Amino acid sequence: MSAGLNDNTVVRLPRGVRMRHDAARGGWVLLAPERIFQLDAIAHAVMSHVDGRQSVSQIVDTLTADYNAERRRIRHDVLALFHALIDRRVLEVVA
Repeated sequence: MSAGLNDNTVVRLPRGVRMRHDAARGGWVLLAPERIFQLDAIAHAVMSHVDGRQSVSQIVDTLTADYNAERRRIRHDVLALFHALIDRRVLEVVA
């Protein structure tokens, strides 16, 4: 599993990866070379804030306000998603 993610970490989509709506699949996907990742509603909500400028903490704060949910739970889910996508090389930490 990837390591080093914390509240100050900033992530972005690597070169060659993009998020787009796929009408054929009926939802949002991450397109990577020779791979596609279907995003559920939660993953799309999180990924819509990944812009290479916002920190994990800023994304979590926005989602907490948007969904009126417990910050600790949202932070856990965001970090889990980011770890999974980094491990699959469709998300990267900004150096």
